[in-house]
Amino acid sequence: MRFVIKLLIATLSVFISAYLLPGVTIDSLQTAFIVAVVLGVLNVFVKPLLILLTLPITLLTLGLFSFVINVGLLYLAAYIVPGFTITTVISALLFGLMVSLINSFLNMLAK
Repeated sequence: MRFVIKLLIATLSVFISAYLLPGVTIDSLQTAFIVAVVLGVLNVFVKPLLILLTLPITLLTLGLFSFVINVGLLYLAAYIVPGFTITTVISALLFGLMVSLINSFLNMLAK
């Protein structure tokens, strides 16, 4: 049951973030659900591998390169999921930040 609640919270945070940012579009709530699932899978399987491969760059930039990895994963999700588009890199960066903030806030409320 906890997994379902976290998935619904992630879907809601993706949908709200796309609604508030002009550079990100999501066609429907179903698309937001699919985006949340795809981002979850990418963050679990692909992100640790990318962080490990880019560890020297990440250390040199004092961790700021992780933003580049997050933006890349968002663009990959936009490529995979039809109906989810990101127009600019700034929109992707703001979308990632906003999703994580809203997700944290909603998870705090759910407890």
